[in-house]
Amino acid sequence: MKKLLLIASLASLAAAGTVQAAGDAEAGKAKSAACAACHGVDGNSAAPNFPKLAGQHADYTAKQLAEFKSGERKDPTMNGMAAPLSEQDMADLAAYYASLKPSVGKAAEDKVALGETVYRAGNSASGVSACAACHGPAGNGNPMAKFPSLSGQHADYTAAQLKNFRAGARANDAGSMMRGIAKKMTDAEIEAVSQYIQGLH
Repeated sequence: MKKLLLIASLASLAAAGTVQAAGDAEAGKAKSAACAACHGVDGNSAAPNFPKLAGQHADYTAKQLAEFKSGERKDPTMNGMAAPLSEQDMADLAAYYASLKPSVGKAAEDKVALGETVYRAGNSASGVSACAACHGPAGNGNPMAKFPSLSGQHADYTAAQLKNFRAGARANDAGSMMRGIAKKMTDAEIEAVSQYIQGLH
């Protein structure tokens, strides 16, 4: 019983911390001008190698910015962009992008069948977990667990991140979860599931 009370207490403190660190979307909008060149004025980037930020969970975006700032997540452009940001700046930007409506792309028809299979069922033969288990049937993610929304994300960006996880070039996933999954994925599975996600909503 004491253990349960301690866990509940810690959860309350964590929730309280989240409330205190909550961002201001209007302030974030004012701070987003430098982000718009790559991520679009409305958070829906035009270039497929830059991620869409519109509709992404605020806690996830803030976590990524903090890890770009600390160098835990490596990207030459984003490490530099995040360097001057304060914790409040990150929270504000994250709140702003979370308030925007994401656009949805179209999946390449020849990739949909394999992509849907990997996304919804994984590959039991190779041990690839279903993406839907963490990211949801419609790709909406899980904000409490900081699992990102994937719905409508550019296929090029998603494929690049999966390959980075597979190679260990990206290592900011909790418990090495994404690295473990991506290491078991073939190039064909990565390309197909990335296309499927691009049209998912």
